[in-house]
Amino acid sequence: MNEGKVDCEINGSIASIFFDRPEYRNAMTWKMYQELYEHCIMLNKNNSIRCIVFRGRGGESFVAGTDIKQFLSFSTAIDGIEYEERSEKIISSIETLRIPTIAVIDQWAIGGGLAIAGVCDIRIATPGSKFGIPIARTLGNTLTNKNYARLVDGFGTSRVKRMLILSELITVEEALSCGFIKEIIPIENMSHRLDDLVKKIIENAPLSIAAGKESMRRILHQEMADVDDDLIASCYGSDDFKLGIKAFIGKQKAVWTGF
Repeated sequence: MNEGKVDCEINGSIASIFFDRPEYRNAMTWKMYQELYEHCIMLNKNNSIRCIVFRGRGGESFVAGTDIKQFLSFSTAIDGIEYEERSEKIISSIETLRIPTIAVIDQWAIGGGLAIAGVCDIRIATPGSKFGIPIARTLGNTLTNKNYARLVDGFGTSRVKRMLILSELITVEEALSCGFIKEIIPIENMSHRLDDLVKKIIENAPLSIAAGKESMRRILHQEMADVDDDLIASCYGSDDFKLGIKAFIGKQKAVWTGF
């Protein structure tokens, strides 16, 4: 299996992080998650970086979640708890960047891809892009409390419930209407518009931005219960989760049991 890669390119005060596994819609492998984490830790220590852009390669997807084949090795609820803990560490490494971040979304931002885009500060997207967490249709797993809080902050509770309960994908137009997306930009205009946004960002005071970002992160999570292992275990330790993985990989419709 092509494990893909996450590249980091630095041009002066601007860093670009690329998710590079286009033949799988940039679905993330463990290797890619680790590279993403290492890039974020490195960039946060670089005082010359004033803006970071996140983007998928290939033009057909930002990130289409985590590669589901990797879940075949999971055998107990503990595997799910450990996975969500690792994922939170990685998502938090983006959320706690003192540097302003822009997510450029080409088409799919699903599951883990939506989590990554959701912790970026500004999101722009191409026409036809879609957003969702179809876990109740695909795997039968769950998200952490913090990830649900981020989604509710970005989309509102009603939309997040639709994404979860109905496995609906939110269109880019709806994402724009609720403020999750700043702008819808045709692909032919993307480079020019992105340059404009980056220019505005790097002209502003970095300490004001860093302090404001951290204040808002603290406000979002200050009352958030970190103890959600029971909820995670109830899904990852279930027969339904194992059934969901096999059905998804076999391109079949899962028949859920509730156990």
